[in-house]
Amino acid sequence: MNALNADTAEQNYFPPAKFSHTLLPVVNKTVFRMGIAGNYGIDSDDIRWAADHGANYWVWGKSYGKVTDGIKGVIRSDREKHVVAMLGWGYFGWQVRHSVESALGKLGTDYLDVFKLGWLGKTSIYSKSIIETLLKLKQEGKILSIGTSIHDRKRAGKLASDSEIDLLMIRYNAKHPGAEQDIFPHLSKRNPAVVSYTALAWGQLIRPVKEIVMPPWPGTEKLNVPPLSPELCYRFALTNENIHIVLTGPRNREELSNNMDAIRQGPLGPDEMNWIRQYGQLVKSKKRLDYLK
Repeated sequence: MNALNADTAEQNYFPPAKFSHTLLPVVNKTVFRMGIAGNYGIDSDDIRWAADHGANYWVWGKSYGKVTDGIKGVIRSDREKHVVAMLGWGYFGWQVRHSVESALGKLGTDYLDVFKLGWLGKTSIYSKSIIETLLKLKQEGKILSIGTSIHDRKRAGKLASDSEIDLLMIRYNAKHPGAEQDIFPHLSKRNPAVVSYTALAWGQLIRPVKEIVMPPWPGTEKLNVPPLSPELCYRFALTNENIHIVLTGPRNREELSNNMDAIRQGPLGPDEMNWIRQYGQLVKSKKRLDYLK
């Protein structure tokens, strides 16, 4: 099957001049477009290193102890330069308030840029009590924006169109591009921020899979593909202009450095995007993924 026959008429791609940084809606801060999540292996020294190299969007949660001191230190030096997004949970309004106020103390800051209701519909609910509490915290200046992480794309599309949600954290990669139909068309009404994660599809896009044949890579770079490299996975998501930030959860400094370098490599062209999209769909079509050793 020819990977370059995909219709690109509806896809909008980031121009190179705006690829590395963007203005985050509602929070109203300019951000480096790769956000750092510290829940896999990096520590506070890695956070400081990433900040020195331009990163300024930090995902923090109650269990992210290894990076707490690092985030606390970098935001202390210039709070207005950094965005702190807390990933929390809540079934009741008082739980959300306690989580926010506890985080403020641990991070040594007066406010969180974003409070994200974690995994809406699974470990958090969007009840009247939760909404009222979040709006009150926003009014008090303890949070600047209300976010959520969500797998249900149809519901995310409705929240994008009409809700109090300022930021959506969604799954988006070459294997799972469904946000292009279910979420992105609904963004223009309110312009919420969009943060994507799982760029590598939990590693499935970067491991060689048996019996997948692709045409030659259409780009000018000489790449050993398939499978995809992590950098190509991140660039795929970053090249879509609907995505403000792509999250990375590296295991170590080397992965962190390589992943951040994806931004410096710039956006992909339409033919390259189509090639990666086709590869992702071939991986998705497999009922069982048999990896080459």
